Order: sequence, then C-alpha cells, then structure tokens
Amino acid sequence: MIQLKRTNSDNKYFIELVEILDADLKIRDGEDHSFYSQFNKIDHIKYVVIAYECGKPVGCGAIKEYAHNVMEIKRMFVLPETRGKGVASKVLMELEKWTCELSFSKCILETGVKQPEAIGLYYKSGYQLIPNYGQYAGVDTSVCFEKHMI
Repeated sequence: MIQLKRTNSDNKYFIELVEILDADLKIRDGEDHSFYSQFNKIDHIKYVVIAYECGKPVGCGAIKEYAHNVMEIKRMFVLPETRGKGVASKVLMELEKWTCELSFSKCILETGVKQPEAIGLYYKSGYQLIPNYGQYAGVDTSVCFEKHMI
C-alpha cells in the first residue's frame, strides 16, 4: 500500500530520492544536464510529497510558487523498481490537491523529451502541452505542460 506524506525540502528521504533522480537525469540529458540542473535546486521548497511503500520512500514530487495563482511542479521521481504501480499518479494528485488548498488555480511544469514516461504521465493526468515558458523558451529538448485546477 502506498502512503503519502507532506513535508518540505529538508526531508532526508526527499534529498536521497532527488540524488537518485539527478543521477538518472545526468545520463538521460547528456550534454544538456548542466543547463537543466541549474533550475532544479531543492533548497527552500516548502511543499514536498513523498510516497512510501511498506515504510520505504519510493517516490517524490514538489510544488513551488511560479507566479500569481500558478504553482510549478518540480522533482517528480519514482524509484525504477517501484514504477508501474501508480505511485507517480498518486504523488501528482496530492500535489494538485495541495495546490488547490493553497488557492492556486493552475499547475505548470517542464520535462525533457528524453523522459517519455513523464510525458505519458502528464498527458494521462489531464495536462495540456503549452509553449515552453521562462528559461525553457526556445529549448528544443524541453516540453512544457499546464493544468487548470477546478
């Protein structure tokens, strides 16, 4: 059974999961990794969700304020051995719920073209493709999405 816990970026399990995520992204992104890593710092993130299976941390995600009424989803990750169990969907739904509780009306996010699992998750979860925003504008290896909260 998957259990979700809300926390912040000081959580040691979040830090450990993000280290594994960054190692994976370094391989996937190749030469582009240094560009992306500058935008993925985790210090001072107030809203983090960690997924646990049988007491073991297996996935995470975070939101941070991007603009008025807009939260940006960051650092979504599930351990490879736990994928296919709906963990990422549960983490994403909890982040969306938290976004609504904080009275934000939209989530945006960026992912890489070399992350087809993430792209599939976001489409399946009702996200719509948008033009690349902010620092990702004009970056061919980025894909950006948004979802309006009800």
